Amino acid sequence: MRRRVWQYSVLMGTCLVLFAGSLPVYYLFGTGWAVAMCAVASVLPPVAATLGNLADPDDPQDRDVRFGPNADTDGEAGDGGPPGDADGGEDGGPGRDGGPP
Repeated sequence: MRRRVWQYSVLMGTCLVLFAGSLPVYYLFGTGWAVAMCAVASVLPPVAATLGNLADPDDPQDRDVRFGPNADTDGEAGDGGPPGDADGGEDGGPGRDGGPP
């Protein structure tokens, strides 16, 4: 978790520095350099969000991983029901195929 927060903070800080620094660069070096800085800064927020949302399989506090050493193997992923409940329902009725429970 700390790694993700650190990476996100560094990338977003770099983004802010590039946006804020583009005005002095515009006056000192010209439009091309300032536009290039803004273009790089506009690409960084989606990259930062992606890196910030990646799960770290080595982090014991990061419990929402599907694969790796900390994977949750209690039930089927995404069915919403208890382990072994194939239809995901609570009534004990027939499964998805309409057959016996």
